[in-house]
Amino acid sequence: MQKRFEQLSKQLLTSGRFAIEREMLRVTADGTLALTKHPESLGDKATHPYITTDFSESQIELITPTFSTVEAAHNFLETLYDITALHIGDERLWPQSMPCALPDGGAIPLADFGSSGGEAERYREHLLQKYGAKKQLISGIHFNFSFADDLITALYEGSPEQYDRFKNELYLKLVRNYLRTRWLIVYLLGGTPAVHTSYEERCVSQMQALSEDVYSNTTALSYRNSDCGYTNVEPLYPDYTTLTDYTSSVRRFITKGDIANPNELYSPIRLKTSRGGNDLERLETNGIDYIEIRNIDLNPFEKTGIALDDLKFLHIFLLYLALKDETDFANWQAEAFHNQQRVAKEGLSPTLTLHQDGDSIALHTYANELLDDIEAFNTRYALGFEDVFASVRERIDHVDTTYSARLTKVMTTEGYTAWSLRQAERFYQDAYANRFRMHGYTDMELSTQILMKAALKRGYAVDVIDRDDQFIRVRNGHQTEYVKQATKTSKDNYVSVLMMENKTVTKHVLAEHGIDVPSGVELRDEDDLRSVWTTFAGRPIVLKPKSTNFGIGIHIFKDGTTLDEALESFYHAKTFDDVVLLETFLPGKEYRFLVIGDEVAGILHRVPANVNGDGVSTIRELVAKKNEDPLRGKGYKTPLEKIEIDDIVVAFLRPQGKTPDSVLADGERVFLRENSNISTGGDSIDYTDRIADTYKQIAVAAAKAVGATICGVDMMIPSLEREGDYGIIELNFNPAIHIHSFPYEGKERPIGETVLDLLFD
Repeated sequence: MQKRFEQLSKQLLTSGRFAIEREMLRVTADGTLALTKHPESLGDKATHPYITTDFSESQIELITPTFSTVEAAHNFLETLYDITALHIGDERLWPQSMPCALPDGGAIPLADFGSSGGEAERYREHLLQKYGAKKQLISGIHFNFSFADDLITALYEGSPEQYDRFKNELYLKLVRNYLRTRWLIVYLLGGTPAVHTSYEERCVSQMQALSEDVYSNTTALSYRNSDCGYTNVEPLYPDYTTLTDYTSSVRRFITKGDIANPNELYSPIRLKTSRGGNDLERLETNGIDYIEIRNIDLNPFEKTGIALDDLKFLHIFLLYLALKDETDFANWQAEAFHNQQRVAKEGLSPTLTLHQDGDSIALHTYANELLDDIEAFNTRYALGFEDVFASVRERIDHVDTTYSARLTKVMTTEGYTAWSLRQAERFYQDAYANRFRMHGYTDMELSTQILMKAALKRGYAVDVIDRDDQFIRVRNGHQTEYVKQATKTSKDNYVSVLMMENKTVTKHVLAEHGIDVPSGVELRDEDDLRSVWTTFAGRPIVLKPKSTNFGIGIHIFKDGTTLDEALESFYHAKTFDDVVLLETFLPGKEYRFLVIGDEVAGILHRVPANVNGDGVSTIRELVAKKNEDPLRGKGYKTPLEKIEIDDIVVAFLRPQGKTPDSVLADGERVFLRENSNISTGGDSIDYTDRIADTYKQIAVAAAKAVGATICGVDMMIPSLEREGDYGIIELNFNPAIHIHSFPYEGKERPIGETVLDLLFD
């Protein structure tokens, strides 16, 4: 097979399918186990494909779909973490594999799936009685891996065996080699060097106190992978020679009463089928489709529980193991178990020795030999994993840089619970700072990210059909919806879109329905403007392109203007459309009403781009400083847009006697544009709960007049104290939802959820 490897491209050799499962506990503000039910805000745990529970109601499990890269799986896991962290109220997500402060075993709530629980609940009761509740709360990372079908097909070419047998043997060889060398993963990724005082007394009594609530034997690296962790009562060694040998040996364990079913075989690695998971009969029928690595501790220094570089190392490690020659040492399973236990309990000892085919060998020597081999393997086949080895080598050469050594040091100083809670809070704050982002999709428009994230929270499947065009597919059960730019959906028809796109038609239809709009005319050339100028001279006016959005090309003159300035604005607006509208300016403040269905989902007052002086900085410097706000970006990928100093800003400053290089007095506020669009750097202020229902009803009526289901209604209101005085200046067929979801000031609105309610009613 090595010759076949040499003939294949790097792209094919590194192709695969990857998924991650992550378990974690919910804890209270004081670091004790949260005994509350699984939060309703996270959906139905019995049917949610991404967010569910494991053994206990208090133990959340995150499950990613399969992806073609580890980066994509890691990004999805981080998004699931952010969603979960932000929807569990005042509770936090415990960052460690070993449990937090625990109550007596009887008080730990088993996962409750109601009438759909059945066999799963009986199995949990069995585990509770056999292993105790505290061990069941140990959490970890499960990494699912499969070779790409094309890679297996390419490796199979020329083989005399049947394809299914070849594939099974490829995975079985990988599994055997992983079991032999699993101690290396325990060493590199181990992160459970200590336990809380409330953990199982049998284990705690064998340890010493490193601080008030930190207990360890001082050299432990992974209690989770030791006899104090979640392991079978006695070590069990299945026969991995063939798939039939494997299933037969597991059945013997069940018959003898060692385990109740295949799920109770707590092997560091499992054989899985995509059509039945760990079920033995289906495994025999369908063959091995992927493997599940289960001996990875949560990395409490990482929000996701595992570093991306460690996932990349796991990938090349598995490729290496699939090709690595096997030894003929007969007692390899017992030796592998011994090595795992030694590393788990004594891994922080710099003089630790292991066994290699019956001989003693220093851990440091053994690890470096393996890493040398893996690096040579990477070089030989030009696989491109060079960047991941430095960190691995550092942990091998310097035991004090391992995750467990670092964790032991910090917990001894700060305490088991105190440090863990600080990490949990830090990760929560990071999730909050990224609440408007979907990791791995930050190149897409923010409104689309918001809708995708809302769909994932509900457990809907989301597929990006055209990334550049912001076109996605959302599926829930048998219903499928296609959505473009978050608000272009099947609920609106083409004519409604065309009506809203054409401002003249919009005004005509609204006026027919008795809705107030500004008066105005269409201009196609300079003569048109000159011919009507006497009517508009000296009056507050607006010049804008007939069919554009986002405030592009709009010129507002509240106090009137000269014909020359009007002509200059006309020609600028005409660069965006062949027809320019000249309208009377409606006084008051502008509010954006977001209509979804029969309701107003949000209202914003949009304040034009502005800066506040500090007495020393120029307008240009103040703009640069304001643009440093992490909420500001470009291209609708952040809640606010950066302010740009362009010709319009320069022209707007001129009547104020200022230029971009003018210094503003301390506290002096200067507006940089007339139009208040967020797309041109404006600030968004939520007014949803401050606007009278009368205006909301008008906004809904305006949307219905053009047959729109999702619509942005721009309304001028002179005074909120004087109901009934208003004018609608525009309808928007593609209203941004991010400005309502994450306003500059005021309450954040769950607009993504509202759109989903409309689509999946």
